[in-house]
Amino acid sequence: MRVVYMGTPTFAAAILEQLIPHHEVVAVYTRPDAVRGRGSAPVASPVKEVALTAGIPVRTPRTLRDASEQAALAALAPDVICVAAYGAILPPEVLAIPAHGCLNVHGSLLPRWRGAAPIERAILAGDEEVGVCIMAMEEGLDTGDYCVCRSIPAAGATTESLTADLADLGASALLAALTQVEAGRVAWVAQDEAAVTYAEKIAKGELNLDPAEDAVTNDRRVRASSAAHPARCILGARAATVLRARVADDAPVALVPGQAMLADKRLYLGCIEGILEVIEVKPDGKRAMEARAFAAGVPALRGEEGTWSRA
Repeated sequence: MRVVYMGTPTFAAAILEQLIPHHEVVAVYTRPDAVRGRGSAPVASPVKEVALTAGIPVRTPRTLRDASEQAALAALAPDVICVAAYGAILPPEVLAIPAHGCLNVHGSLLPRWRGAAPIERAILAGDEEVGVCIMAMEEGLDTGDYCVCRSIPAAGATTESLTADLADLGASALLAALTQVEAGRVAWVAQDEAAVTYAEKIAKGELNLDPAEDAVTNDRRVRASSAAHPARCILGARAATVLRARVADDAPVALVPGQAMLADKRLYLGCIEGILEVIEVKPDGKRAMEARAFAAGVPALRGEEGTWSRA
């Protein structure tokens, strides 16, 4: 099939790589190059890098509401438009262009977690399983019917690991959906509106750790975190990002909320309920390191007087 692909981050790039050998990808749309750090040159999206390597034409319009952009897209005569984390709204004029419509690879088990951050929200909510659905796009926010869903267990997983796993699942599901669409035997399933939940964007500082929360909640925040939304806290008066942690049901110490202690070469944090063990941290301005190495350099964490707090 003639496919126009729209996507931007690593999740979408991994799906594109698996799509290319099976279908004629006539063009790729992605968000414009972006500056990733202060004073840095603009950087291409992961999807753009994959497309250029494969010799596929790339377009980076800031909007698809422009009539000239819509005309250029229509001129490609796509059988279908495949979308995965594109980051821009497709107006009705675009949705109407391909003969077989627009298919979205959505990283959740619809109708649960419609919206921008389904993986992070699933982790924060403690969902036992996560997945992907191939959805027929319409004007509403992730409201369309779906045809193929795949799921995996979520216990102990992180945003990084689930993003990679769901990209592989999403690619497989998309290829299956395209086969069904091309053969004219796709079976669409309407979403149950009574079961809808929304995955709002992660707010700045939302994943910061807090001794006023229980250990389970703080552990989920660490697992849901990323470079864009880190899990930060103050450890013995030192600001740091917690990269890995676990709920320490086997902690050899009893701690009150806000108390921190290095015990048996492990760093433990007291929460309102339970204890969190910090395994890996990145102190501000330094490289990532094991928590015990970090704590060994912070005298305030080596005794019963150690403290920690929300950043």
